[in-house]
Amino acid sequence: MSHKFKVRQIVRLRQPGYSDSRTNASGVYEVVRLMPADQTGELSYRIKSGTGERAVRESEIRST
Repeated sequence: MSHKFKVRQIVRLRQPGYSDSRTNASGVYEVVRLMPADQTGELSYRIKSGTGERAVRESEIRST
């Protein structure tokens, strides 16, 4: 299984509709690290926007 997104690629959250401290206003993030699959077998990523960084599953993001 290979990652769909690459490091430095700009992505958006698929459902940025909820508000918390990790979500930026525009929903635009940069992929900073490819991570292995989680417990469910889904590939993961570290993404950042401004000073915030978070981990997401591949199904939670889309290309811009």
